Amino acid sequence: MGDRYLKVSLAERGVSCTAKLLDDRAPLTCAAVWDALPLGGDVYHAKYARNEIYALFEPFAQREPPLENPTVTPIPGDLCYFSFAGAELGTRAYGYDREVRAGTTLVDLALFYERNNLLLNADVGWVPGIVWGQVVEGLEEMAEGCNDLWRSGAAGEKLTFRRA
Repeated sequence: MGDRYLKVSLAERGVSCTAKLLDDRAPLTCAAVWDALPLGGDVYHAKYARNEIYALFEPFAQREPPLENPTVTPIPGDLCYFSFAGAELGTRAYGYDREVRAGTTLVDLALFYERNNLLLNADVGWVPGIVWGQVVEGLEEMAEGCNDLWRSGAAGEKLTFRRA
């Protein structure tokens, strides 16, 4: 199989970047995401992990991927996959505008756009993510959009993932 790429975009800000799937390091996660594309949803900016934007999705894999190619210190350009039980995200501190409750599962697809990230959450401790993609083009422009999202707010913005 040849290299596979996807486009990650902030629709309203008109910025995007291209990422390479890390099929050699996270094959099950890459397959699950690739088969589910295109994906898009309301974007959130992280509170705890620092330089991260993400969207939440209903589970789309037949079976949740194992923790392959894990990290708790993502670097700029990393695409990470997280799976959370609703009870883990059920506090109002996270600021979600939809119901997140026990008994549900949510998939979090994230883009890290700058350095010095640490996946440590005060509620649950270490939160390792699966690194399944790496931005290979357009990270600087995307980081500007992410910083604007942090300063100006995320309301009305969508984070999208599609095949390139």
